Amino acid sequence: MADEALVEMVRSFVAAEVRPVAEELDETERFPAEIYERMGGLGLLGVTVPEADGGSGGTTLDYVEVMEELSYGYSSVADQCGLVELVGSLLSAFGTPEQKEAHLHGLLAGTRRCAYALTEPGAGSDLGGLATTAWRDGADWVLRGEKVYIHNAPVADFALVLAVTDPERRKRGGMSMFLVDADAPGVRRAYKEKKMGQRASPVGGFVFDDVRLPGSALLGAEGEGFGAVLRVLEKGRLGIGALANGISRAALDTAREHARTRHQFGRPLADNQAVAFSLADMATDHEGARLYRDARSPRSTRAPARSSA
Repeated sequence: MADEALVEMVRSFVAAEVRPVAEELDETERFPAEIYERMGGLGLLGVTVPEADGGSGGTTLDYVEVMEELSYGYSSVADQCGLVELVGSLLSAFGTPEQKEAHLHGLLAGTRRCAYALTEPGAGSDLGGLATTAWRDGADWVLRGEKVYIHNAPVADFALVLAVTDPERRKRGGMSMFLVDADAPGVRRAYKEKKMGQRASPVGGFVFDDVRLPGSALLGAEGEGFGAVLRVLEKGRLGIGALANGISRAALDTAREHARTRHQFGRPLADNQAVAFSLADMATDHEGARLYRDARSPRSTRAPARSSA
């Protein structure tokens, strides 16, 4: 699919399915499962996952464009797209056929909910400080630890968990990834955050109390988890940047429309020079952020956001 067609398809979807319910979702904190199933049907989950694994086989720029357009409608929806992109990419790259059948296909269809369990009370940006551990017990693994600030923890069907498997080596070959059933014995959903924004994107914690995992729960080779996680986090940062850019474009459009239609002292607010200057600054900042994205690519599918106030 040409990227222009992709952008127009996502814009149409957002206008019809996301923007009309965004306010209700943010107010009620409802998880919009029906929206994600429709996104799965349109190929908007797992944008860069290869077609052979059920993804769309798109480029990273395609993913960035999808994230920005979804976020323009409601950032919680884009947040879910970004989460599936990261977990789906790891499952595609490292999963066995059995793991893909159990988790990846439903994830990309929007019918299975994942969590990406990295952050801990004492380790967030510094993943080398993880305290969650897993050790072998015969053919099984035993997982113990706590994760906090985890997207989808309150609603997930499964979590991809990063744990220390060799305390001596840690991030230099001593961390591994595990696929953990969120309802398995010993797994506890610890809490749900009360958020100020993106309220339909639930965040919470997990406690793993000596959770027994089969050997097949290991994703990828033992000790390769840290490098794998960093690899997809690079793409994740691009997605978050695009999410922020979608929010800024929506804010600019909303502010500009209000300035044009709201009248004070017999004229639109936009006729006030101070207001017009503020809108111009917003438009400049947004366009600058968009150009950062396009600087590495000859493609540009959108006209610059400009203020005529």
